[in-house]
Amino acid sequence: MNAGVLGIGRFLPEKILTNFDLEKMVDTSDEWIRSRTGIEERRIADDATKSSDMAYDAAVKALKNANLTAEDIDLIIVATVTPDTPFPSIACIIQERLGATRAAAMDVGAACAGFMYGMVTAKQFIESGTYNHVLVVGVEKLSKITDWKDRNTAVLFGDGAGAVVMGKVSEGRGILSFELGANGAGAKHLYQDEYIIMNGREVFKFAVRQMADSSVNVIEKAGLQKEDVDFLIPHQANIRIMEASRQRLGLPEEKMSKTIKKYGNTSSSSIPIALAEEVDAGKIKDDDVIVMVGFGGGLTWGAIALRWGR
Repeated sequence: MNAGVLGIGRFLPEKILTNFDLEKMVDTSDEWIRSRTGIEERRIADDATKSSDMAYDAAVKALKNANLTAEDIDLIIVATVTPDTPFPSIACIIQERLGATRAAAMDVGAACAGFMYGMVTAKQFIESGTYNHVLVVGVEKLSKITDWKDRNTAVLFGDGAGAVVMGKVSEGRGILSFELGANGAGAKHLYQDEYIIMNGREVFKFAVRQMADSSVNVIEKAGLQKEDVDFLIPHQANIRIMEASRQRLGLPEEKMSKTIKKYGNTSSSSIPIALAEEVDAGKIKDDDVIVMVGFGGGLTWGAIALRWGR
């Protein structure tokens, strides 16, 4: 019995904040941002839109895509570092809004790797036979914890949500292997005080190494070769970090998702948003082997090799 993706959805706020807009807010330039990060614009939620609102919208779309109802969901896992309030969890808030009255609910805090942690947790419940359907959401409203006067971080982040419904899939499909990890010694390099604080140089060095290593590790754990990989969906943090993983797998550029250009770094929601975009665009088809890999504050990391399809 393999756990895989039955449905997927995403939500992105309407407001677009471009690099040219940022030039008026902080000492930076469009060329500087694009050359160092690959970002041209990002989406920003308005004051009235909460993380739970974005999570709910993405969840509704994922349920519809899976052809399931809220009553079919046994567990809701929401990966986020920007909940509406410290408690209740976003998972509990959207459980009520969805009408998923049978579902247990919890949030997971593993920063940008949170969605990987959520999917792997869902896998355990499904493959043990404990639950049939698990809703996993990644959502962030990073705009509320971004210091818009800090040129090093203000250019990076955006808001959004992505969701998948996970359940049993046909033989040979679903999650083939995974890797989760953490290095608490690196906590000092990326954390929230009032706003996001980041030692960019140290985070970059860690991410380039770990994203590439984890991508290769999950392929080997799945008993596959690099040549078997059809598509790479890395955490959309920085184009140079993403390129390190692509090159390590030997994939052509068109086989890597690059939503960072439009959305920036949306933390735990970046991988499901990118996955939804590529599926909708027809770039990911049944039986394609996908590698999803991310890293985040903690420091944490996670990677999954998955064969697409129900």
